[in-house]
Order: sequence, then C-alpha cells, then structure tokens
Amino acid sequence: MNNLRFTELLGQLPATVPFVGPETQERARGSVFNARLGANECVFGPSPKAVMALQAVSGEIWKYADPTSFDLRTALADHHGVDIDNIVVGEGIDGLLGYLARMLVQEGDDIITSDGAYPTFNYHVIGYGGILHKVPYKNDHEDLHGLLQAVLNTNAKLVYFANPDNPMGTVHSSEVVQDFIDQLPGNCLLALDEAYIEFAPDGISPRIDVAQSNVLRFRTFSKAYGLAGARVGYAIGSQDVILQFEKIRNHFGMNRAAQAGALAALKDQRWIENIRDQVNDARDQIGQIAQDNGLSIIPSAANFVAIDCGHDSTFAKSVLLYLVAHGLFVRMPFVTPQNRCIRVSVGLEEDLVLFADLLPKALSAARLGS
Repeated sequence: MNNLRFTELLGQLPATVPFVGPETQERARGSVFNARLGANECVFGPSPKAVMALQAVSGEIWKYADPTSFDLRTALADHHGVDIDNIVVGEGIDGLLGYLARMLVQEGDDIITSDGAYPTFNYHVIGYGGILHKVPYKNDHEDLHGLLQAVLNTNAKLVYFANPDNPMGTVHSSEVVQDFIDQLPGNCLLALDEAYIEFAPDGISPRIDVAQSNVLRFRTFSKAYGLAGARVGYAIGSQDVILQFEKIRNHFGMNRAAQAGALAALKDQRWIENIRDQVNDARDQIGQIAQDNGLSIIPSAANFVAIDCGHDSTFAKSVLLYLVAHGLFVRMPFVTPQNRCIRVSVGLEEDLVLFADLLPKALSAARLGS
C-alpha cells in the first residue's frame, strides 16, 4: 500500500459519500424502513410502458448498449426542440456533474455554489482540487445576486444553481433566472440543475437557448419519470460544449435497459401529467400534516416538502432521529438556517398516514429532550 503512488490531492481528501443511503441505515438498524420518504424518489413509479420496455430488453442485456444513446438523444432533441448534437446522456445528473468537473476544474480554480445546495456537485469539484465559494441562502431561496457577485469577485469559471432548489424546494421565476444568465460573464459556465422541473408550475424554466454557450441545463429521469435506479440523466447545451463531453465521458456508461426504459418513459407524457397530480396532492397532505402539528412549510415546487420544525437544528435532528428510529426514512438540510427543517418526500397514502401518526410523537420526544 505504501508503495502505491496516489495523487497528492487524493491524500488530502476524506473517504466519504455525499449521502448516507437508506440501505446503509437499514443495515445499521437491523430492519427495513416502513416508509421511504427521504431520497426524493418517485414512489408512484415509472410509466407501465417504461417497465415493459425494461422487461422486453432484459433478454438482450448480453449486448453492449449503444454508446451514443442515439435513439434516446433523438427523442430528447425532438422533445425539447433542439438538435441531437445539443444533448448528452449520462449516468444521472450526478455522473454528468462529474464529467463537467473533469472538463473545467483544475487545482486552485474558483467555483461558486450555494451553501447547503446539492452536495454531489461539491464532491466532484473538490475531487479535482477546485476551491468552493459558498453563498448563503436568502429567505430559503438560492441567492442569485449573491452568486453573481461571487462569480464577479473571484472570476470563477463555473457556478452551480438548482431551480427548483434541493433541499428547500423553492424556485425563481424564468425572468429572474434569465436575468441572472444575461448578467453572467461569458467565460463562466452556469450548471443549471433542473432535476425537479417537471413538478414546477409554468413560468419557472427559461426558454432553452442552445446559442448560449455558457449555460448547461441538466435534466433527469430519476424524479418525475420514476427511474432513479436506472441512472439516466442528460444535459442540454451548445454543440461546442456538448462536444467536450465526448472527449472524457464513459462511452459505455449507459446500460441498454436504462436507455430503453427512459425512451419509453419520455414518450408517455400522459403518465407524467398523472404523476404531477399525485405529487401535488401529496404535497398538500404533507402541508396539512405539518399545519395540524403547529408547524409551517416552505412552499415547494418539487416532489418534497421542507417542514420548519420551529426551533434550531438540534431540535430538527431530534425529530428526524425519532422518525428514522420508528421506521420512517426522511432527511434534513445540512446547513444553518435551513437545518431547522426536516425534508419529507411525497409518498403513498399509507406512507403519509404513518408520517401523520409519528410526527406528533417525534415533536413531543424532541421537546422533552430539549
């Protein structure tokens, strides 16, 4: 081991995983969760047509997948009204963010994000030696003015922003986002994460303009399309930027079944409309449960709701630990003041019944412990 020549940077990095998955927690507690409301998965599942496509291709899984994801990229290009050369497909947004960091980040480069935003972006940036500058949230929203000022102050080459945001579920209007884009220096690339955009109301996503070479938009099949386990994400951008992915991406990273399932899911937009309705109903139920317990929520445009527990992070953590100990998997934001909240993904009726039963008990236990 001592003779192996790892990079100097690797020796400085902690061995860590951005998220502790529910399976790890289940092994630690010795039993499975009764409800899984922490990972922002689509508990309502994928389109039956997508399931059929996954099953149909299983007999041909001995074949390598098309390394260009041609059929899926063609369908995505048609769906978004762009050219196929404006689309790259990868192993979820997480995988694509890793490629993006490899393309842009060198040791010592200044990179901008929000303090408490999606940690996998940070993980990739740090892995290439980038220097992260984190801008605090403002009123539970990512602070676009603050992000822009940080870019200008550091001459950063990359800035990350999610709309809708995770972990708070808040959004900025398309006009506000477009104004941010218009003010961004041309030599700074915006990684615009729109993983939850299918759940958002109209007027949130700016018009896709692939002529803007410093904007790269990330979408996924993990959320509304219900294919989190298949790991299918894609990015939309100018041809010049998309071409750079071809130099460094894993060309056999997308498996054959995932491509087929995603293609069938994309074609079933009626199913997505159904999912939106179910998510809206479940968000309302979570909000009502919170209100019934004297708590407020952060209005969400995603498939989860951040619930303000009304105290500090220690109190919120106590609530979370009680829920987890009693079989309900949820998560909470990492950073103050957002970590006064717990974050609850939408669930089936029986999941929310369990949450409604456990939340008052968790709050009572937290109050006794404070």
